[in-house]
Amino acid sequence: MTEEPQEITTLVGREVYSNNGVFVGQVEDLRLDVDSRSVTGLALTQLNHELFDERINGSRGVIIPYRWVRSVGDVILVNGIVERMHGTNEEEEPLAATP
Repeated sequence: MTEEPQEITTLVGREVYSNNGVFVGQVEDLRLDVDSRSVTGLALTQLNHELFDERINGSRGVIIPYRWVRSVGDVILVNGIVERMHGTNEEEEPLAATP
């Protein structure tokens, strides 16, 4: 049995958590690649200030790469965000802050 495809707008408003259960933020918008018709990033607001305060410098949100998403359900789980924010995973690209 196949599932009905969901509208990408159903992601807006969902809470985002790390794979360890730490609240990260809430999806406000999506970054899309129109040519490939795919989601490339999640724009988050209502951020966990303990994770982001030092990195966002007054911006109201961040955009995380969609490839960090581990699963989507009632909430969205992302891999390794806590480690990335604390500098223990040097090989990943930095987050983009949203003004």
